[in-house]
Amino acid sequence: MSSNTSRRRWPLLLPPLLWQLTFFLLPLLFLFVISFWSVVNFRLEPDMTLKNWDFMLSRSSFWSAYGHTWALALGAAVVTTCCSFPAACSLAFTVSERTRKLALMFLVVPFFTSYLVRVYSWQAFLSDNGIVNALLSLVGLDGLPMLNSDFGSLVGYVTLALPLVTLVQTMGLAQIDRNLIEAAHNLRAGPVRTLFEVIMPLAKPSLVVGALFAFILAFGDFVAPTYLGGGAPPTLSNLIIDTTKSGQQWPRAAVVAIVMILTLVVTSLAAVRLAYGRRK
Repeated sequence: MSSNTSRRRWPLLLPPLLWQLTFFLLPLLFLFVISFWSVVNFRLEPDMTLKNWDFMLSRSSFWSAYGHTWALALGAAVVTTCCSFPAACSLAFTVSERTRKLALMFLVVPFFTSYLVRVYSWQAFLSDNGIVNALLSLVGLDGLPMLNSDFGSLVGYVTLALPLVTLVQTMGLAQIDRNLIEAAHNLRAGPVRTLFEVIMPLAKPSLVVGALFAFILAFGDFVAPTYLGGGAPPTLSNLIIDTTKSGQQWPRAAVVAIVMILTLVVTSLAAVRLAYGRRK
């Protein structure tokens, strides 16, 4: 790349750099700084103390919430990936280009509505006297406790991430060379073997990135674990809300937020390496 070409590209890099600086790095820096501040008489006082970090990281309830959040986010990533994959395969391989574009457009439609409203609507289905238990009682089965449980949280996470993950998977699967699939069929590979030995390895980046999106969305979500999961045991997002409500402890909440960000950064780097690590 010539030096003239590099100079011409610098102006194009400025908008994303300014965006990252304004909306991510500066807020993150402020969050990091106030994690060392103190709260005196319900007011933030600039300070440089480690007592907030020591207080939060030494509590078993913090690590319990951390493990619970990790488990829920991982479960959401697995469930969402498994639910999205059949639909993505169908859109990528069995429908026409026009139908695929129309379906992808409909995958964006859920983002036109409030996520909070969609989560509230699930309460009508998952409550003890809700639609699902009413249908179970019609066939002679006992009702199931679905609302205010981890299952309810997972339903909310899947509601949030499913359209996006399906979109990512479909775009990845659509890029697969059809000649490779035809070659597998010509070599008498069955549908299952073709799926696991040809399609899934080629689609690994989109599968991993889609799962990563689901993990990130679930890890930081507050709505689903509160309104469908009942908030007990708490996730890290619930812990942030509880911490800010108890004595305006924003510095301690900042500690939790920074731990969440670091976790997502490490997880994202590991996922990207898993998806693209072997490519030259």
